[in-house]
Amino acid sequence: MEKNQPMSKQQDISAELQAAVEQAYRHHRPLAILGSGSKAFLGRPLAGEALPVAGHRGILHYEPSELVLTARAGTPLAEIEAALAQHGQMLAFEPPHHGPGATLGGTVACGLSGPRRPYSGSVRDFVLGVKILNGKGEILRFGGEVMKNVAGYDVSRLMAGAHGTLGVLLEISLKVLPQPEAETTLRLSMSATEAIAAMNRHAAGPLPFSAMACDHGVLHLRLSGAAEAVAAACRQLEGETMDNGFWENLREQRLNFFQSPGDLWRLSLAPATPPLDLPGLWLYDWGGAQRWLKTDAPHATVFAAAAAAGGHATLFRPQAPADQVFQPLPESLMALHRRLQLAFDPVGVLNPGRIYP
Repeated sequence: MEKNQPMSKQQDISAELQAAVEQAYRHHRPLAILGSGSKAFLGRPLAGEALPVAGHRGILHYEPSELVLTARAGTPLAEIEAALAQHGQMLAFEPPHHGPGATLGGTVACGLSGPRRPYSGSVRDFVLGVKILNGKGEILRFGGEVMKNVAGYDVSRLMAGAHGTLGVLLEISLKVLPQPEAETTLRLSMSATEAIAAMNRHAAGPLPFSAMACDHGVLHLRLSGAAEAVAAACRQLEGETMDNGFWENLREQRLNFFQSPGDLWRLSLAPATPPLDLPGLWLYDWGGAQRWLKTDAPHATVFAAAAAAGGHATLFRPQAPADQVFQPLPESLMALHRRLQLAFDPVGVLNPGRIYP
């Protein structure tokens, strides 16, 4: 049970949120879901009455022996990570905070994962269940607190990356994992093309990698696991040992790369895809599968290049508000996207236009 606020107060907050969504549904009034605001930059600009949700917070259930945690959506990530650390556990998808006060609900809604994602899984992979308010103000529950609780379509994981357009997250149950016994980061100098080849070669091997990235001609490799296995891998790779803090700076976009001028793009591509012919500065993460680009290139040019390479692009931090932020969808997928949205939010009151117009 949450210690900081009594249960009755949390029930009041939940009832207030439900009443606000019910009113919005009856009057067709748009709502802009607001947590801590740490990820407000991501997505299209919102118009609507603010629906503050950060006050609905607290860890409801945490069973270390079962590797399961349930918390209200407004619970700060820092609070959750501190509770897990006391038991030698962690959120294995290594979520970015992008600012103080980042909440669990905002992290799941934006579908953000950190450098460990290709090796442990994405935020979606660790969502076991959710409790939400749909666009009518109805409380719905999906999934549970065990992996085998899912029958049929796994709606709870659908909330990851929905940006609040399918429901107001109230509670989330997550699978957590033990922290690794040892962790070491190595660096090796090489070009982007050489780094892409090396990362794909390493990904197919037996070494215990937990992150790979290439920034400014330096390949960074993080090894995690049993101390003996990490030490043996370091001897085999023969790279220069460096501070593990690089990964937090990458995750929170504090590296010099992110301070460069230009729009910040996130491209998702097959890891072995050669460097794209787009102007600007590049940083390769997730073993080459996530690529950050700083450029002044026209938005349509970047979207077209990502699609031609079999991937997709997101205008992550634009220099000026933009109408198109996420990769344009083919007509068939857009129709499916809108039918799904209408099923959860019939009159479009929840974060309308956050993803697509």
